[in-house]
Amino acid sequence: MDRAPNPIVRASQGARILVASQAPGNLADRSSRPFADPSGVRLRDWMGVSEDEFYDETRIAIAPMGFCFPGYDAKGGDLPPMKICAPTWREGLLTRLPNLELVLAIGGYAQGWHLGKAKAKTLTDTVKQWQLHLAERNVLPTPHPSWRNNGWLKKHPWFEAELVPVLRKKVRALL
Repeated sequence: MDRAPNPIVRASQGARILVASQAPGNLADRSSRPFADPSGVRLRDWMGVSEDEFYDETRIAIAPMGFCFPGYDAKGGDLPPMKICAPTWREGLLTRLPNLELVLAIGGYAQGWHLGKAKAKTLTDTVKQWQLHLAERNVLPTPHPSWRNNGWLKKHPWFEAELVPVLRKKVRALL
């Protein structure tokens, strides 16, 4: 991949919500705007926020585990975030966000960082324990809102029936 690094992070000290995902995708890299694709539409729906609210970094910080688009694997999927990114910059960023009251941990990489040993062996098991993570750490684990997870969402209707309404209520209260 012959692209210049393009870190995509939106954050302000006043933000009370953190959207923590894996890494920006191709469209985010091209537009310098995170979740500027159908997965962003689904994520905003899950959160119950407008596009203006979502991109207001004084209210919602968006900081993926890898700040730059990592490129594609041999099958055309996104590569995982670069291993150096989170250990190098994440803690410093989070200390500059003192008002965070909710972390939306999207996918396994974000869940691993924000839940540590409390992360279960599978994404499904981690998300199933969402009530515990929310109560103990103010972290709500979710799958990625990508179309690639339509099968997961169909197989686990409890996610949209049980977790999403709580997410919307929590986000609305914090905004």
